[in-house]
Amino acid sequence: MKNRGFSKIAAAVLSVILAGSFLSFPTYAEETQEISFTEEERAYIAEGKTLKVGYVTDRRPVSFQGEDGELAGISRQIFDRIAQISGLHFDYVALPDGDITYEYLEREKFDLVTSVEYNKENQNARGILISDPYLSSRKVIVAKDGLKFKADADFKVAISTGSQTIKKVIARQYPNFKLQDYPSMEACLDAVSRGEADLLIQNQYVVEYWLYKPSYDNLAVIPIVEMDDQLCFSAVVPIERDDIVWSQKELVISIINKSISQISDSEVSGFVIESTLSNMYEYTISDFVYQYRYMIALLGFFGILICILVYVALHSRIRSINARADAKAKSDFLSAMSHEIRTPLNGLISLNYLMSQNVDDRDKISGYLHQSSIVAQYLMALVNNVLDMSKLQEGEMELEQKPIDLNLLVQTVESVERDSMEEKGIEFGMDVELPYPEVLGDPVRIQQVLLNLLDNARKYTDKGGCVTIKAEQSDTGGGVIRTTIRVLDTGCGMSEEFQKKIFKPFTQERKTVSQGNQGTGLGLSICSLLAERMGGSLVVDSEMGTGSCFTFTFEAEQTKPGEESGKTETQEGAGIPITHARPHILVAEDNELNGQILVELLKEEGYEVLHVENGRKALEVFEASAVGEYGIILMDLLMPEMNGFEATKAIRRLDRPDAKTVRIFASTANTFQEDRDKALQSGMDDFIAKPIDIKELLKKLQSSVSM
Repeated sequence: MKNRGFSKIAAAVLSVILAGSFLSFPTYAEETQEISFTEEERAYIAEGKTLKVGYVTDRRPVSFQGEDGELAGISRQIFDRIAQISGLHFDYVALPDGDITYEYLEREKFDLVTSVEYNKENQNARGILISDPYLSSRKVIVAKDGLKFKADADFKVAISTGSQTIKKVIARQYPNFKLQDYPSMEACLDAVSRGEADLLIQNQYVVEYWLYKPSYDNLAVIPIVEMDDQLCFSAVVPIERDDIVWSQKELVISIINKSISQISDSEVSGFVIESTLSNMYEYTISDFVYQYRYMIALLGFFGILICILVYVALHSRIRSINARADAKAKSDFLSAMSHEIRTPLNGLISLNYLMSQNVDDRDKISGYLHQSSIVAQYLMALVNNVLDMSKLQEGEMELEQKPIDLNLLVQTVESVERDSMEEKGIEFGMDVELPYPEVLGDPVRIQQVLLNLLDNARKYTDKGGCVTIKAEQSDTGGGVIRTTIRVLDTGCGMSEEFQKKIFKPFTQERKTVSQGNQGTGLGLSICSLLAERMGGSLVVDSEMGTGSCFTFTFEAEQTKPGEESGKTETQEGAGIPITHARPHILVAEDNELNGQILVELLKEEGYEVLHVENGRKALEVFEASAVGEYGIILMDLLMPEMNGFEATKAIRRLDRPDAKTVRIFASTANTFQEDRDKALQSGMDDFIAKPIDIKELLKKLQSSVSM
């Protein structure tokens, strides 16, 4: 009987009809008659004892635990009516889930149990006395919709462990059925709904309550005409007969029976209707989700689809915006680079033309060469700055952490800049207080920041002005020292608008190249990024016509005792004699022009030089030479047949005494730190970056000769 579409009122009417059909016990009276208790029964009632009543909690609307924790449902209404009629007092205690044994009831001293089935099995059971039935309905079968019931089939029947006596009834009525225990009524229905069990046999009122749950919409009710379901009360008595206890329990059952006889059929029907209406299945959120699961799934699918489409659209929009921003940034960068490179290149081309027109004028040629050298150095600085910017922005620049003396470092910077300051007529002052000068840091990068700031201060400060370095320190705790260095000038200053963008690449407030203050426009951007990498910052405070103050702050760990600033390691393998007054040099360079130029430069300095075009040739020449013949190898890194790394490793593996001691210098345009590290790991002794600074190269060669 599937009544999913019925309203609560329709369900109540149905319950009334069903109740009216089945309430036909002779103990019920259509009209109440005067009750007559015996003197013994009256005496028992007068004692005012409270009887402990056990009840099952999952049999709505017959017997369940209400919101107040008390017994509720039809059984409670019957009990209240019995108490009103007889004067008995009851205390209701919920029975635990599972099979309730006689031992449990006797141990916990229960006087009565409600919602007990009125049948032959219980009438003849030991340990209980049962009352007349107080409620009658039918047993019904709950099975999946479409099941054809057969009494002789081998159906699997779900049984709630709180309804064990029904097993005997089912076994007698349907001997082929196989019974399976489940902990609760809901678990039984779930088993039938899933197909674990074929059917459930239960009270029709209880079944009607549960089948309002949407998840059981695949279940149907099959009436069983031959199985009544009469409920009564049972009294717990000793199995070993105790006449005193038995007589008292018989008095209780007699009082209850006489009270039941005073409750009319119509009154019981009213209890059924009231409990059914007030205890309809409560529709939950999970029920709503289950009932409309397909619609919700469809809406969810469309919702996810919409979210994906929105995400794709937004992502595409963001990518488009970012792409345009990147394109503009690249365009601006290339435009700035083009300007910065074309200007000095134009100068170089012009100077080259002037030199070709004045080859016989030694003085002019000397001046042109000097100017060409300045322009070339500017171009080199521009390339180095672009590489530094790239590595800093990508987070690829690794800063050294070595012991340094900040007092010595600042003094070095001051000595480098003092001549230029005095030459321009600028007063150069120092105000340095460094109580913790010994720290760990990268001296080259700290000097780079300070020299850049001082160069800018000198460029934009006129003759008669003043540039000052102020330095101070503070201990932040944990061995970390914060150093603050300020570079102040009395130069032209800068506008507030320009101060907001001063640390962006290629930013200059005026055309400084044309004014003689040539710069790459990258220095301050690099300094700002370096300061951030050192855990500090670079900020500016300036006013037009008054001057500027750049504040460089960084943090560094204090040097531990025993660490020395500027400590160098001795070279290994010294002591192999060189067979010539000046070591012969082997140049491995695949670019013929570069090789020729390098050979000519070194020969003019008095060196014997041999040029080979790749690493394999270098290995073969060195292997065929006499021990000590070649003292130095200038090794390009990227060459055909065998690169510089492979050639160096092969030379170091040769079985000859000078294979470990020959000085091998990497000579390459690859100037990233990883290239330096890889060169040293392959066995090279030092690193010379292209374009080669001839003075630096000669200094390194001379140092090698003197070792």
